[in-house]
Amino acid sequence: MAPSGPRSIKRGCQRVLYWIPVLFIALIVAWSYYAYVLQLCIESIEDTGEKVVYLLAYHAIFIMFVWAYWQTIFTKPMNPLKEFQLSHSDKELLEREDRGESQQEILRRIAKDLPIYTRTNSGAIRFCDRCHLLKPDRCHHCSVCDKCILKMDHHCPWVNNCVGFSNYKFFMLFLAYSLLYCLFITATDLQYFIKFWTAGGRAHFRLREYLKGLPDTQAKFHILFLFFSASMFSVSLASLFIYHCWLVCKNRSTLEAVRAPVFRHGTDKNGFSLGFTKNFLQVFGDEAKYWPVPVFSSLGDGCSFPTCLVNLDPEQPSSPSGSSSASQSAAEGRQFPSKPLRESQSRLLTSTPSWPESEGAGDKDKKGKATDTNFCKSASNPVMTIENEA
Repeated sequence: MAPSGPRSIKRGCQRVLYWIPVLFIALIVAWSYYAYVLQLCIESIEDTGEKVVYLLAYHAIFIMFVWAYWQTIFTKPMNPLKEFQLSHSDKELLEREDRGESQQEILRRIAKDLPIYTRTNSGAIRFCDRCHLLKPDRCHHCSVCDKCILKMDHHCPWVNNCVGFSNYKFFMLFLAYSLLYCLFITATDLQYFIKFWTAGGRAHFRLREYLKGLPDTQAKFHILFLFFSASMFSVSLASLFIYHCWLVCKNRSTLEAVRAPVFRHGTDKNGFSLGFTKNFLQVFGDEAKYWPVPVFSSLGDGCSFPTCLVNLDPEQPSSPSGSSSASQSAAEGRQFPSKPLRESQSRLLTSTPSWPESEGAGDKDKKGKATDTNFCKSASNPVMTIENEA
């Protein structure tokens, strides 16, 4: 019990330090608001119509940006459901077993009725010995949060939070609106920045004579620095936003882009990809009115995801040795896993019907070919199916 005091103090200090990047961003945003609204629009711009248009557009973008940032920071990451946690008897049974094979037998028995399709690199059941639970697909343990996070993408220090299933849409909107915020400031501040720069080059101590539109040196400093900071942030945010847009299109997380998920048939970096449209809907939802708004609308529960067994991709010309022929033969005649799909998972699949078993027996012969063709076209793959873990 003695070390608990110093350990708690250390954890408290770490929590304070983790908020420093967020505080830094908050100060930058607060200063940019002061510099743009007060120093540029109110003090420097003389045309009333231009001033009103700039202020209205700025505040619309600013509100959405702050709203998305707030949601990304304060939305708690979702943890696995209780059904993935080991019972007390299973914990004791697992602790009594010393051999890895015996422990894996116990874990396989527990995972038999769970929608778990991914494995470790060695083919073992993914188990977290800190949280004492079976890891759902795409779930990872965050060393900073010390929790297992559903569909974990990464731990972002700039939001002091894990980016995962519960707030990935908010994170994408935060990147989008912050990029739009910086681009808007850069575009509207450009002409005043040029005036200041050219006037400053002619005479450092006679700015009033050359620049009548900008009344004082304080406003000139803010306008200059505002343009530089907004343009630099635009470059970094654009690269990050484009990268995450690519991840959404491929239905991958940052962790999965670094290390592809492992299925029973082998490693498949496109194992969760359902085509651009369905990949997008998984993150942003199937109601377009909620796409630009920082409210939760993602499909699913974060614990189970549709998977594909065979997924040919131009970026991945060759599959793991020995797994290509086996996976293709296993794909024939195999449509759904024996484990039941979750309601949230079925919602995604039934939004654009393309699964033969979701249709009636009488419609199967009529619609089977058309739906299979549409599904393969949307996924840009010739053969698509669901992995069978039975």
